[in-house]
Amino acid sequence: MTRRNSGIATALALGLLVAAGAGAQTTNVQPSQPPSAEQTAKDQAECQAAAKQSSGFDPAAATVPDASQERHVGGRVKGAAAGAAGGAVAAEVQGRDREVYDELGDDVKQEHRQNEAREGAAVGAAVGAAKQRQDRRSGRRDDRSAEKEQAEKKAAYDQAYESCLTARGYTVP
Repeated sequence: MTRRNSGIATALALGLLVAAGAGAQTTNVQPSQPPSAEQTAKDQAECQAAAKQSSGFDPAAATVPDASQERHVGGRVKGAAAGAAGGAVAAEVQGRDREVYDELGDDVKQEHRQNEAREGAAVGAAVGAAKQRQDRRSGRRDDRSAEKEQAEKKAAYDQAYESCLTARGYTVP
């Protein structure tokens, strides 16, 4: 047989083997040589990119929730200050509505404004504390929700990454 006929016969035999194998069950084929470090790095990078795209999670950009972020403090003080100012203004406005107020001395007017401011501060402190607690609870709920969402995305990323590497013949522990 000539060299040309030998090549055709080989191609024909290979074609028949492939056609016969197409209907057979697939078997796990292992390479005779492990992939090079460059090939492994390339496969890992490609699988990371594919996993990032499919999951929407980027482990390099993942953030860890910081417990020191935006502390909810000062609610009572802020509420007390607002309440005191409101109480003093209300005392002045209420006093002007009464004819007797103009006849009172400045010391009595001052004492009345201070009492109203004190009452307003107490109410404001209570309202400010309640608002602070509400904000803190809401912040915790938001933090838990964000942590859960990030964990779900990370799990999807990990699964996609491992599936990609497994499909390329790697064993992922």
